[in-house]
Amino acid sequence: MRYPEVSAAIDGITGADGPFPIIEQAINGIPRRVFGGLPGNLRDYYAFAATFGDKELFIDQERRFSFNDVMQQVAGLGLGLIERYGVQKGDRIAIAMRNCPEWCISFMAITSIGAVAVPMNSWWQGEELAYALQDSGASLVILDAPRYERVAPRLPETGLTAIAMESEGKRLPGDVNRFEELLAEVANAELPGVDTEPEDPAMILYTSGSTGRPRGVLSTQRNVLSAIGTWLVIGTALTIVDGTAGQEAESQPAILLTVPLFHVTGLNSMFLLSLGIGRKIVMMHKWDIDAALELIQAERITHFNGVPTMSMELMNHPRLNDYDLSCLVDISSGGAARPAEQVTTIVERFPGALPSAGYGLTETNAVGCIIGQQDYIDRPGSVGQPSPPLVEIRIVDDEGVPVPQGEKGEICIRSPAVVAGYLNQPAASAASFRDGWFHTGDVGYLDEEGFVYIVDRIKDIIIRGGENVSCLEVEEALYAHPEITEAAVFSLPHERLGEIVGAAVSTQAGSDLDEGRLRVFLSDRLAAFKVPQHIWFHSSSLPRIASGKIFKKQIRRELIERLGL
Repeated sequence: MRYPEVSAAIDGITGADGPFPIIEQAINGIPRRVFGGLPGNLRDYYAFAATFGDKELFIDQERRFSFNDVMQQVAGLGLGLIERYGVQKGDRIAIAMRNCPEWCISFMAITSIGAVAVPMNSWWQGEELAYALQDSGASLVILDAPRYERVAPRLPETGLTAIAMESEGKRLPGDVNRFEELLAEVANAELPGVDTEPEDPAMILYTSGSTGRPRGVLSTQRNVLSAIGTWLVIGTALTIVDGTAGQEAESQPAILLTVPLFHVTGLNSMFLLSLGIGRKIVMMHKWDIDAALELIQAERITHFNGVPTMSMELMNHPRLNDYDLSCLVDISSGGAARPAEQVTTIVERFPGALPSAGYGLTETNAVGCIIGQQDYIDRPGSVGQPSPPLVEIRIVDDEGVPVPQGEKGEICIRSPAVVAGYLNQPAASAASFRDGWFHTGDVGYLDEEGFVYIVDRIKDIIIRGGENVSCLEVEEALYAHPEITEAAVFSLPHERLGEIVGAAVSTQAGSDLDEGRLRVFLSDRLAAFKVPQHIWFHSSSLPRIASGKIFKKQIRRELIERLGL
């Protein structure tokens, strides 16, 4: 970070006598700089969270859970998974639920007993869920009722055991293993002791890349804890500088959980980090700006974080001044590029809160760059500097050679939070992870002060409101329709979401296929956010470049002109 006093504080707390000493340690035979003061596994990290006792942890509509309540249920569920379902260290257990306390309790219980949590995208449909369950090697899945309905017809072919929870007014069949009954059986249990090492696997998250189906990203216990440690170091340093280090806060910090827990932003920087700082998490089942304003005021939310669309709706709300939002101290953004003009507007409309932003990916456990305070106000187009103290960033050319400062190239990230690779995809892993560096697929440059600017993407993906969409995956779904002969998928600009999915298709002679029928066809194959919002039907072949590839850039440009976007 640019401020000398913050850098000095970080140097102090990461020195040999500090609480977060940086040491050199061999990981898989390679010497690496890592945190030496962190818990060795997530189970021990959760034990620290238990020290917050009766403070509130989760607020879910009318339900309120203290840290003690949560830790008791984590212990019970962990014991139940071992005793009733025979779960062993290393077993993979999927979670397919919308945001709720039970999602978090399941994640904590799974990772506490040395098993591997596999969070599923809650917007996925049956085919997508079935693919990830099979690809991850899950032996058991914990679901809520809507997700159970989607995947139930495919469960017999997977051989998985399912534990389900009634929710959203949906009932479950009588023969389903019930989450609530399992917890009741093991009330007042103690968490079983399982020896888990830093390099043991902790979770598999799925991310959409440019190669079709989502890829499983396997994180170790150390990877996840290193991400948390990075933010703890930065936060501790800031309290040292402002003179509040070691002091009890006047009120409990609170964050509004606006994004899904199956993404690293929601999972790592909102949920898991909160366990280490005693922060209250207020859950939203669905993004709604009016509900968000009510919750910020009622629950005294201090930290607001979400995709840029959310902060835009927050600051542009017509009745913004009707709410007491003086509790806000930070309005952060991640998951997609924030328009530069938002930064100035936030400063004007929220005098007590500072804007901030982060840049990270699933493969880096959300850790990469960070920017805030005056740095962000002065450089609203930047995603910040490498997150201290262990993140390194370099810009490379097509051959992987670092380019001079100021020149554009691919952004690469190295830190102990960067994962080892992709599940079941050795070729993709070898291409993206080289000598400890993750090649992001984002094009950017470093300015003379080391601030990172992102200007383009190499990967053929669309970022729709923070959700990655693989163009190839959508094209494959389109080609599955018997009347489609050619398909091209690309991004279209959108004021609120940043980008949306567009497509051009050509159909067989005599076909009367239209947008409505095609979307119905896609609905069981793709999550709703992946289904193209605009589909351009061509009666002849799609235009191509000299090599014979479909000329996506020309099609996209023509469609933007036709739609007036």
